Amino acid sequence: MQERITRPGPLRGRIRLPGDKSISHRYAILGALAHGETRIRHYSSGADCASTLGCLSALGVPVEKQGSEVRVQGSGVEGFRAPEAMLNAGNSGSTIRMLSGVLAGLPFDTRIAGDESLARRPMDRIMRPLAGMGASIDARDGRYPPLAIHAAKLHGIDYTLPVASAQVKTCLLLAGLNAEGETVVRENVPTRDHTEVALREFGAAIRVDAGVISVRGGSRLAARDLDVPGDLSSAAFFLAAALMVPGSNLVVERVGLNPTRSALLDFLLSMGADVKVLNRERRAGEVIGDIEVFYSLIRGGTIEKALTAALIDEIPVLAVLGAMSEEGLVVRDAAELRLKETDRIATVGENLRRMGVNVELAPDGFRVPGRQRFHGAEVDSFGDHRIAMAFAVAGLAADGETVIQGAEAAAVSYPEFFATLRQAAC
Repeated sequence: MQERITRPGPLRGRIRLPGDKSISHRYAILGALAHGETRIRHYSSGADCASTLGCLSALGVPVEKQGSEVRVQGSGVEGFRAPEAMLNAGNSGSTIRMLSGVLAGLPFDTRIAGDESLARRPMDRIMRPLAGMGASIDARDGRYPPLAIHAAKLHGIDYTLPVASAQVKTCLLLAGLNAEGETVVRENVPTRDHTEVALREFGAAIRVDAGVISVRGGSRLAARDLDVPGDLSSAAFFLAAALMVPGSNLVVERVGLNPTRSALLDFLLSMGADVKVLNRERRAGEVIGDIEVFYSLIRGGTIEKALTAALIDEIPVLAVLGAMSEEGLVVRDAAELRLKETDRIATVGENLRRMGVNVELAPDGFRVPGRQRFHGAEVDSFGDHRIAMAFAVAGLAADGETVIQGAEAAAVSYPEFFATLRQAAC
């Protein structure tokens, strides 16, 4: 499928985005592990989060979805049943990595795989620490899906993450819920803490202290009634678009502003963006609010070290924004981008060049000089949702028409993206 993008008028009005993808995954999994019915409103509409629900259903967990509301009937880990076939995580690295922590401690064997893209993404970063907890997991070539996870009894572990990864942290904390003793995860670089917040809300025995997170096995989780805030990573595309299109004034409503995710807003402010947060409040441990953004002349900036981990999902669209800034954008310490749905360093570089933008690539990042102009061109999502959406934003600032091949990839996280973009730009 292709989408055609032309330069619009200003982006104006108010929009609300789908529920946060990261939080939706976690609420669904913890609802399945809890006792009673967990009600989740504004659940993500993305295909990735649907994959998590599909896997839970295949494991015998009653799941009902009506519109954006999901009801999960949990009975603790005892309520899980051996699936009849291989679990399908689709394109979702979050599903396979986080759910493997639950599967590793079940009293029956399971197999889990996904699509062609997921089959190329390494799983050894979860396999090693899970093995240290007593898990038994086989993988293609020792590190790639499909995974065969054998019945095992788990014990706690004290593990320092060698690379910042909220998915690996979550996998181990979920495994720790069904392990003997205490599981401790240590972070040298802070990652998003949605798992810690959600575990506390569901009643887990969890402690968090200066980068050390510990959970005790055997906690009885209680079902909850929850609202998922709007996805800040999805909001990034609309914030960037409004900053780039003259005359824009857009409000994105009810967005998650978790401090471990809101580095995006701090970075935009440091670039000179006119961005304001309105109506801030806290729900179920998560901070939410409205974000108002105005067209701005921005300076540019550098993303490196801990900031890279905090902005890893937003880097493709920030690369687009950086090309139109005064000073450009430098990204370092981002080798993790090469292990996403695509090699995002390569695919960002390829599409920027197709649109006439200069970019210098490095093994762990890139440099995009500022004061450049986009020219309409045919670009490719390469099957990556964030690449599809980032270059739709680039098309709004381009001379001529931009054609996005493989635009359907956006549905992984945001099926309504192009419709919302047209709504905001009309």
